[in-house]
Amino acid sequence: MWYFSSPEIVFGDEALSRLEHLSGTSAFIVTDANMVRLGFVDRVQARLALAGMESAVFAEVEPDPSLQTVRRCAAAMAEYQPEWVIGLGGGSSMDAAKAAWFLYERPDVDLGAINPFEAFGLRAKARLITIPTTSGTGADVTQGVVLTDHDMQCKIVLATRELQADIAIVDPSLVMELPAQITADTGIDVLTHAVEAYTCTWHNDFTDGLCLKAIELVFTYLPRAYADGTDAEAREHMHNAATIAGLAITNAMVALAHSLAHSLGGVFHTPHGRTVGAFLPYTIEFTANAGSSRYGEIARFLHLPANDELEGAASFVTAFRELQARIRQPHSIRELGIEVDAFEEALPHLIANAEGDTQMVTSLRVPDRKELERLFRYAYEGRTVDF
Repeated sequence: MWYFSSPEIVFGDEALSRLEHLSGTSAFIVTDANMVRLGFVDRVQARLALAGMESAVFAEVEPDPSLQTVRRCAAAMAEYQPEWVIGLGGGSSMDAAKAAWFLYERPDVDLGAINPFEAFGLRAKARLITIPTTSGTGADVTQGVVLTDHDMQCKIVLATRELQADIAIVDPSLVMELPAQITADTGIDVLTHAVEAYTCTWHNDFTDGLCLKAIELVFTYLPRAYADGTDAEAREHMHNAATIAGLAITNAMVALAHSLAHSLGGVFHTPHGRTVGAFLPYTIEFTANAGSSRYGEIARFLHLPANDELEGAASFVTAFRELQARIRQPHSIRELGIEVDAFEEALPHLIANAEGDTQMVTSLRVPDRKELERLFRYAYEGRTVDF
């Protein structure tokens, strides 16, 4: 038995107007300083005011939000006592909102105790709305959060179905004129989500179609959105693709590329989408070399050569790297700007982080410690995986 879960998803032009129809008296917006500067917080507060709601703002979320920031946000939330919590921004703001909301609802439970097998009774105090302002993470519809523990130099992945938002508002006007670099980083994240959800061990009939549609949308519209930030059609389709892929990963899971990227990002604080994209071709090659995988199906869907699984995997890797080149994404860990001495010094820690990452469980081929070391080295050097 398995479950498919989704928030209410409001998408398309004027999706933000859904806020005008909320019931309640107060909302607490979790975001970052950039959202304030761009006027997005004002737009949300104006819509809330039309619903007769007062609102407070916590705009201190940093990239890769830390446990300390989340706890500080939860304390402010507890003081305000809102009926709605709104995560506004990229994945960092939405993840911080989820985690702080959890602590607001259950201050007696440590964040590290969040798991998918226990009932926590959330929504006794407030409900959750997510509003993405990048087209990548899918955090608006996922059931998990990714936080950074600076003391341990690692990322923590926590999940429970109760953390899924009540309402996700996917308004393309919030991503118009998104900078090209952010467009590329988040867009390649969408593609990695869709590919890994389609090929992980928990894939299922309900998520497979979502994955394939998201893959198609990214290959069609990401180059256009990258080239012209005002291309409204491309922006809308990429924004939808991010949420579609988010639904796929929250109801299936991701896999090895995310384990390696979480590990590297926890140490070197590299942008998440850029990092998972850099790892994906190497993990595809590693998995396909073991024999049974599903990359050939993706290749055939994209009308790429795929007479057998290895040819299909190779064809898709080639197409993926061509897309990376078009949007100036790195092909190796070295190209992420990490010096070789720093990489070598961190390698034992990177291996340990990856071994303990939750996404390793759903990888079709799970590497042992020696294989992990080789994968990290191959990905650093940009070598084709031959083992």
